[in-house]
Order: sequence, then structure tokens, then C-alpha cells
Amino acid sequence: MSTTTTIETISKPNVGVFTNPEHKLWVEESKPNLDSLKKGNSEDLPEGYVTVAIKSTGICGSDIHFWHAGAIGPMVVTDNHILGHESSGVVLATHPSVTHLTPGDRVAIEPGLICNNCEPCLTGRYNGCEKMQFLSTPPVDGLLRRYVNHPAKWCHKIGNMSYENGALLEPLSVALAGMERSGVKLGDSVLICGAGPIGLITLLCCQAAGACPIVITDVDANRLSYATKLCPRAKTHKVDTSLSPSDCASAIISTFGDSKPRIALECTGVETSIATAIHSVKFGGKVFVIGVGKPDMSVPFMRLSTQEIDLQFQYRYCNTWPRAIRLVQEGVIRMEGLVTHRFDIEDSVRAFETSGDVKSGAVKVMIQ
Repeated sequence: MSTTTTIETISKPNVGVFTNPEHKLWVEESKPNLDSLKKGNSEDLPEGYVTVAIKSTGICGSDIHFWHAGAIGPMVVTDNHILGHESSGVVLATHPSVTHLTPGDRVAIEPGLICNNCEPCLTGRYNGCEKMQFLSTPPVDGLLRRYVNHPAKWCHKIGNMSYENGALLEPLSVALAGMERSGVKLGDSVLICGAGPIGLITLLCCQAAGACPIVITDVDANRLSYATKLCPRAKTHKVDTSLSPSDCASAIISTFGDSKPRIALECTGVETSIATAIHSVKFGGKVFVIGVGKPDMSVPFMRLSTQEIDLQFQYRYCNTWPRAIRLVQEGVIRMEGLVTHRFDIEDSVRAFETSGDVKSGAVKVMIQ
């Protein structure tokens, strides 16, 4: 039996936030249970693992979708399932094999566990791991718990960064992956479709990258108002859902000053929004889809073809966390304004109801 090194008393029950195929949402005791956490048995803390007390977890749109719809594409909730994948916390215990982390270290948790053997892993694009276990994606339970055991290699030190910013490193990683793959450069004109959390963090990244002009769109005027607070030089455009994608694109181009953007970063995954982005960009431009949408869609193929527009996609992220940490620590990206609501984990049902209600004004809801 291996031993652990501990730093603080583990006393509160390890509760988690669950959903199921009947779309219920509730809080109850989860694994690892309190007794196993106190004992630190080897079967509960395997080689290379640490125990982390979760301090902040952001609610993602995918969490709401798994609760409401029970599935995202082929990823289906088939049993009681723990949500959450945007988390940070403090290390409580370490397996003796772990040397780079010690109890008391503040860490952000990267939620994807990979095989390290398939081609995507071996070529450095581990987000495409053929045996990926991504926490919160069924059937792999998520991080919305009080305590978790997690591989130390995927626990990134955050120093004195706030736990909320540590949790926001996950959506920042999504945005950074989009920035890198889309190739946004200094002086590029950029359209951002969607002013939800991912769209707003993407806006912060475009601002830091020197993109100009930037136009961000949404159907919600309040979200657009929030966007201008985060990035005052960004122009906003409220989408008129009664317009066709091509007419909506014409209105967006007018917001740009009758100049078409070179790149559109589509952060909603909505079919009409993707089509609008395709009609908006210039000849030789690019539409980069960060958002997640329905399994099958129609796109304006001939517009893409005759205008030589690249349509590109991303799936999560890889190798982004160290860069995300540096950007936040150096103050290049400031995400404090994104959190609008905070709840204790025992009040998680109300937290999810708030996050899923567009009338609540919620941008990012944090569970503590």
C-alpha cells in the first residue's frame, strides 16, 4: 500500500452535482467518499495522482446541454452523471511518485485524460486522442465535486492566481486554440459571432492580439453591452433573427464600415450564424467555428467555393494551459469581469437554473 502526504483536514462530505437521462439535477455524495479520502488508500490515490479540493468551477454551456438535452452529438447521458470541467483548487494530498506538486499548491485542472499511444497523442495533438476520457463528457464523471483525485500531470500550478481565474483557464484554452488555428494576426479585421462566455473570452484574445476592427454579434443586447465593457473599442451588432443569413451579413458588413472581415470566429454553433459568417467574410477569408452545434447542418456551399473561403473547425484544445496561465498572470488577459453569479456547491441547482436562464443576465456562473 502506498502512502500520501497531507496538509489539511478533509472533513466535509464529498458532494457532487449530478444529472441523469430523465434530465433531473441534484446534489448528493459522490466518489471518492470521505472515508477513502481520509485514509489515502492506494486504490483511491493511484500512482501519479493527487487529491485536489475544488474551490471554483464554472458552469459551461455543455453542462447545461447535458442536463437539458441529455446529449451532445454521440455523447449521451445514460446513467447518473457528474457535470463540470472548468475547475481549480488546492492540492491536499500527493502520491509519493509525484514530485512536482506538494500539498498547498494551487492548481487548475485540465480535464482531458489521454492514452499517450495513439497518433494524435504522439504527434502533439492530444485533443484528438482516440481513447480520450474527458471529465464531464459521458460516461466520464466531471469535476463538480468538493474533492477529486486527478493525475498530477494535468494539474497546472497557478501560483497566487485567484481560483476563479484558475477555473476560467479552461474556456480561455478553448479561445486560445481558436486563435492559434484560425491565424488571427495584428491588424486583422475580425467578426466574432456570439457574446457568450467563449465569445467574450475570444474577444479579449482578439483585443490582446491587436485585431482591428472587431465586431461582435449576438441576439441579446445585454450581452453586447457586456462586450463593450470588456473591450470598449469593439463594435457590436445585434442580430435580427428575421433576416436571412445573407441579409444579416450585409448588415454586419455595414457595422464594419462597409468593409468585409478577413476572419470570422463563430462561437455559437448555430446553423444560421455559421451561414451568416460565411456570407460576411471577404474573398479568400476564413470562417473558423469554435462553437458546438447540431450533428448535421446545411452551409452556403457555392459562397464558400466561389469566394475561396476556408471553413475550419476545432475540437477542444491542446498544449494551451501554460500559455493561458502566463497570459493571466501577466495581465494580458483579464477575465475578472466575466463572473456575474456565485453559488455554494450545495446550491448548485439554483446555480444551473440561473446559468440556463437568459433573463437572469448571467454570463459566467461560478460554483464554490
